[in-house]
Amino acid sequence: MATVIRNDNQTEAGEGTAVPEVQRVRYPGSLIRCMFGLTAAGLTLLIAMGAHGTADGLEADVAEGAEHVPWPPGQIAGVASAVVLLLVPLAFAVDRLARRAALRVADGVFAAVLAYGLSLGLDAAFGNLATLTHQSPDGLGRTDAVYGHLAPVLAFMTAAGLTGLRRWRTALTAALAMAGLSGLIIGWATPLSLVLALLVGWATAHGTVYAIGTPIVRPSAEQLRQTLGQAGVRPHLTRRTGPCRYLVTQHDGRPDLDVHLLDRHAQATGLFHRLWLLLRLRTAPRPRGLRSLRSGLEHEVLLAYAAAAAGARTRRLAATAELDADRAVVAYEYLPGRTLPELDDAELTDELLTDAWQQLDLLHRRCIAHRALAPDNVLIGPDGTVHLVGLADGEIAAGELLLRLDVAGLLTALALRVGAGRAVAAGTAVLGGAAVCAALPLLQPIALPRGTRSALKDRPELLAAIREEALRGRPQAPAEPVRLERLRPRTLLTVFAGVFAGYLLLQFLFSSQTNPISAIAEADPGWLALAALAAVASHFAATLGFIGFVPERVGFRRSLAAQVAGSFVKLVSPGGVGGVALNTRFLQCSGIPTAQALSSVGASQLIGLVLHLLQLAAFTALLGHGAGSELPDAPVFVAVLAVAAVLVVLALAVPWVRGRLAGLLRPLRAEVLPRLLDLLQRPGRLAAGLAGQLLVSMAFVACLYCCTRAVGQQPSFAAVAVTFLAGNAAGSAAPTPGGSGVVEGLLTEALASTASIDRGTAFAAVILFRLLTFVLPILPGWAGFAWLQRRGAL
Repeated sequence: MATVIRNDNQTEAGEGTAVPEVQRVRYPGSLIRCMFGLTAAGLTLLIAMGAHGTADGLEADVAEGAEHVPWPPGQIAGVASAVVLLLVPLAFAVDRLARRAALRVADGVFAAVLAYGLSLGLDAAFGNLATLTHQSPDGLGRTDAVYGHLAPVLAFMTAAGLTGLRRWRTALTAALAMAGLSGLIIGWATPLSLVLALLVGWATAHGTVYAIGTPIVRPSAEQLRQTLGQAGVRPHLTRRTGPCRYLVTQHDGRPDLDVHLLDRHAQATGLFHRLWLLLRLRTAPRPRGLRSLRSGLEHEVLLAYAAAAAGARTRRLAATAELDADRAVVAYEYLPGRTLPELDDAELTDELLTDAWQQLDLLHRRCIAHRALAPDNVLIGPDGTVHLVGLADGEIAAGELLLRLDVAGLLTALALRVGAGRAVAAGTAVLGGAAVCAALPLLQPIALPRGTRSALKDRPELLAAIREEALRGRPQAPAEPVRLERLRPRTLLTVFAGVFAGYLLLQFLFSSQTNPISAIAEADPGWLALAALAAVASHFAATLGFIGFVPERVGFRRSLAAQVAGSFVKLVSPGGVGGVALNTRFLQCSGIPTAQALSSVGASQLIGLVLHLLQLAAFTALLGHGAGSELPDAPVFVAVLAVAAVLVVLALAVPWVRGRLAGLLRPLRAEVLPRLLDLLQRPGRLAAGLAGQLLVSMAFVACLYCCTRAVGQQPSFAAVAVTFLAGNAAGSAAPTPGGSGVVEGLLTEALASTASIDRGTAFAAVILFRLLTFVLPILPGWAGFAWLQRRGAL
């Protein structure tokens, strides 16, 4: 039940003084500062452990300067700084208690205890580090790695709250500066221990504030009465309707007011989600938490006035006022009504849809972007008129892209209730077909408000239906989605995986017992030439295997350029994803419909996988019959296959697994298999495709075999074949570009165990192989990619 606060400090539930409500809010800015402080402290420790020369030189300079300070003044300064460092936080605590901020004082004490404990832990862990500590002036031990009580004092006062208290911030700065300088002069501190103390205190304070939350006191009835009265409002009854919203009834029959409270809670809400959108989406609005309270208030007020000047129906601004440095209120005339999802189907008339589009058109005529046109922000008043509310994230003087995003948002919001046909028809009638079709490339879930995305989860086909409906009147309009993302999660994963794999690769490269670089330098040039020839032949074999699964006629030269370009594409995509996309795009640009292009590429991938497994089985059998083979006997293979078959049968007995498998195989049954049936009518082309797929693997096996011979080894061809076919298949699933890092490690281990080669030499052979098949083809691949693009083939 909502609490009702009267101006005489009485509640509806009964008489008595209303107690201000205290709520704790975790402000994300505190977490960001804590992480920054911990990172800086970690870097300081790294400098202390690694940069001995720099740290020792800095300490020597400080010690030399301290020698010029006379002894008695230095000692007096040390005693005075200790007294000041004790008195400043005590006086601050008394002042806070006198101002009834006991909760903040308790938070500060908790932060000080944590900072002191963390300081003791760092002293125990790094107490013997020469760059952080040295012999104490009294000769009884070593100094502390985290100097003195600077960390607890800084943590206490920061967590207790210094916002807006300039005098106390100045007093704290002076106390810390005096204590730090005296510690350096007397010899109880080192420069790095002093820096570490400040960072520990600062990070602990903000971490504590975020962990337990900042206490926020809701405005009392007296505060609201005085603040709203100064703004020209005559409040009579105030009822809280939400976390930061109040419904205010006025005297003399004046209209009710919908009052929004702007404070830290409003700024903190959804900040991390908005920061992620800002990083990922080019069109994301600036997070409110990154604005100051004043700028956020001015932005909201400016939008309200601009919308009113444009003639659009929205909440009318009645008053604004500032409660204190951290809080302000914005009062709108109360607007009764229901949102779009709350309406009955019979109430969703064509006139209402037209009215919604007309209100958006009025905003766009003044270049005002709403930016949050979700179904809950389309409000229908008691008289049936449409009001567009929730303009706090809007933009003044918006560009064309943001205006098109609004059209896409309203299209989807209306289509969720009335269907794609009526939504598009109403928008076309008001804005015109060109404006509606211009928004089609922006019909992407990531570009829509959160409320709309949630509703689309149950109707994923709706966006496609809107595109189809809009294109009926203008089939030539571009509808391909434009890229709105700055950064994709998959890109982040690929970058991190690539950096990690490169780190492992360098570690292995420079820590091997046998130096692979010297082995490569001494490689046999004849075998290297044969390996290079096999690598070149793999591109011709891949071209043959590609065009063999395309019934339509495509040029061999351009197909060869596309396969070579795949070497460049692998650099920026994991596994075989880039090659599949490149071949599909190449067939589309060659005039082959998308469905047939996907079917051809899918058929070649499927047959290639089957042939790959058959080759692996054949060479494994050959290797198993060889002398000295450690592979299991045939009965063991039969037993493993039998167990696998039983597991598959048991899995298929589960209905969910059967349904999932049927969904995965549906594209194979509907597209790939019919394409293979078409190829059966052209046995020559199909035979060429099969031969090409076989030759691709054999070319790579031959290249790896020649590389092993080049470094002076003589393994069996079957062992090298099993190594490549097994290692490359596993490495292709790696998320790194071209499987870099993972493929090298897998091939090295497989070659060392299968062919009985020491790991250093095996690694040298693998590096040669990857140099010829992955690194060197990048430049020709880029040239082929650019050549195809200039000719419109990609």
